Amino acid sequence: MKKILLIEDNIEIRENTAEILELDGYEVIVAENGKVGVEKALNDAPDLIICDIMMPVLDGYGVLHLLSKNPQTEAIPFIFLTAKADRGDHRKGMEMGADDYITKPFEDVELLNAIESRFKKQGLIDKKYEHMKGLEQLVRDVGGEEDLRKLKENREVRSYKKKSEIYREGDHPFYLFYIEKGRVKTYKTNEDGKELIVGLYSTGDYFGYANLMTESIYVDSAAAIEDCEISLIPKSDFNDLLYRNKQVSQKFIGILSKEITDNEEQLIKLAYNSVRKRVSEALIKFFEHIDTAEASKGVKISREDISNIAGTSLETAIRTLSDFKDEKLIEITSGKIKILELEKLKNLRN
Repeated sequence: MKKILLIEDNIEIRENTAEILELDGYEVIVAENGKVGVEKALNDAPDLIICDIMMPVLDGYGVLHLLSKNPQTEAIPFIFLTAKADRGDHRKGMEMGADDYITKPFEDVELLNAIESRFKKQGLIDKKYEHMKGLEQLVRDVGGEEDLRKLKENREVRSYKKKSEIYREGDHPFYLFYIEKGRVKTYKTNEDGKELIVGLYSTGDYFGYANLMTESIYVDSAAAIEDCEISLIPKSDFNDLLYRNKQVSQKFIGILSKEITDNEEQLIKLAYNSVRKRVSEALIKFFEHIDTAEASKGVKISREDISNIAGTSLETAIRTLSDFKDEKLIEITSGKIKILELEKLKNLRN
């Protein structure tokens, strides 16, 4: 049973909210102010915290600040519960590291959906981390890099339209993929169809190699972000080169090693970074895979893809992009995004 700490000074709201949570099967711990809430968070180790902002003794911002500084509580998902609708208050909470906002008065289903979404996202991250730990052992065994030009020569080139599925989680792999033109994303999907993007690939990149090397089914799905041309390298040809050519195997282990490092960094950012920081990182990640000349003109990037990399809701991603525009960090024209202040985006405070 998941344990939720509810910090709320209004006794009626506290009791009603606790009852809703208990009826949905959660164990609920309550605190009447921020000071008591911090003590209970340290003593009872909740799985998630719901906290009001305007409270006596210690307000919600103070609670989040103290808990985020403590290694024992810094990773606990934190949802603000507030009657304040001012945009500046929302931004302050997100900058400090809050995972979500619920504005009072709220519907029961709105509260429960926010909690369920947070728990599902954490479960998805845990599963991906376990998969990566298995790949880490593979990286420890061998390593290195080498040119793979010959592997992709004279292959079938298949065209994929924007948003077309290339492979699906659970399928058996038959090809190594090489992107001749375009961009591709790999992603995990939860039961509600919500995506978490785990990889971005562009012209000149290989993908789909991890499951060929481990001889396992796909643990993610792949789709075209834009119109693509992709060379299909048969599994048998790839395996033949992998087993008889040490340099080829070293190259793919090198690529795999970098992917593991990038994925681990993404998990850390999802767990600890604020929404603003995660959205800025998502933008930067997209632009790393885009030609400089193209980026300078502005690029059409799906807001849904940005939210799926940042691990946040579509509405929150859109609101944060709007904030970045107001702060003149980015420019948005006819749906295209152009980064104006790259260094400022990189150095956003968490």
